[in-house]
Amino acid sequence: MRVLTFTMLFPNPAQPAFGIFVENRLRHLVANGQVTAQVMAPVPWFPFTHPRFGSWGRLAAVPRREERHGIVVHHPRFLAVPKVGTALTPLLMYAGLRDEVRRLATAHRIDIIDAHYFYPDGVAAALLGRELGIPVVITGRGTDLNLIPRHPLARRQIRWAAQQARGIITVCAALAEPLVRMGIRREKITVLRNGIDLKRFQPQPRDLVRAELGLDGPVLASVGWLIRRKGHHIVLDAVARLPGVTLLIVGSGPEGGALAAQAERLGIAGRVRFLGQLPHERLPDIYSAADALVLASDREGWANVLLESMACGTPVIASDVWGTAEAVTSPDAGVLFAPLDAAALADAATRLLAAPPDRAATRAYAEHFSWDETTRGQIRLFSSILHAPAAERRDETVRP
Repeated sequence: MRVLTFTMLFPNPAQPAFGIFVENRLRHLVANGQVTAQVMAPVPWFPFTHPRFGSWGRLAAVPRREERHGIVVHHPRFLAVPKVGTALTPLLMYAGLRDEVRRLATAHRIDIIDAHYFYPDGVAAALLGRELGIPVVITGRGTDLNLIPRHPLARRQIRWAAQQARGIITVCAALAEPLVRMGIRREKITVLRNGIDLKRFQPQPRDLVRAELGLDGPVLASVGWLIRRKGHHIVLDAVARLPGVTLLIVGSGPEGGALAAQAERLGIAGRVRFLGQLPHERLPDIYSAADALVLASDREGWANVLLESMACGTPVIASDVWGTAEAVTSPDAGVLFAPLDAAALADAATRLLAAPPDRAATRAYAEHFSWDETTRGQIRLFSSILHAPAAERRDETVRP
């Protein structure tokens, strides 16, 4: 099977960790030997590469073509209008990429377009698939289904793309529900969770990494983009209620300054370390050094940091939202907390720190989440689509 993975959610030289879970899923799929793949990972067009233009300049410098782990990745440009043009983004992406996708389909037969994130990527992929006669599978991953559909126009486009798609994947069962409420048949949806690279994420020598980091006493870690939705501000409020606890915050983003100011205001700046964005290979040290990973997001599809931490033997303290309860199903994994506030989080942390699970048991729990089952599920779905009778190949009940 020849697959074209289509998504902006993919690593590139300017964003080396961006969408790493999409790349990991594809790498395991290709390693199976039944699939060959190329990637179409579009980048918003910007005319200048100078560092003075910040993230836009770095994106402009992304190469048009690169190879990652033996997989060819194309980075075509499309016109993106920030904020005011969001509603047009799927159409602009489709218009900007149609010729390049057509050329690729002519040069290398494409059996299936494997799109990730429903909006705008999935909508654009559905338009391209309909025009080129190529079946499309769309994977819903989180805010594309639990937040973006609140906007009526985006919801209509997502519903249309879901109707057009020959198959739909969600990374947890909870994310299937918004699609069902839009009128999408439940039997059209396949739940295939993200897996974990058990070789990359392993327990590290705990005393050694703690010594290297200069850590003593109980340590919590909060890993993720520094944006409001990830709840780092709630974690800071909780740490203020936990005397003697050190907090490691890993990530970068627009909330960085506000979070640092909050730590100062709470009088805990001496117990909080902002480590910035770290390379993926450094994360096992952070997880292994911590007594628990804290995730206080207000919405998550399937949070990969949870499995990464567990694979390193570190239990988690996570908000009970969306797909998180599907990842944390045993005391060996950690604890969930609700409501989503500092008091509930501090209480959960106190309980877990007082009676933590055996770290070997936490690692053993994570070992059930390899990529193998996800790969088998993708191959079954793709094969069933390619071998379906012609009468089943269209479901166009809604216009874009």
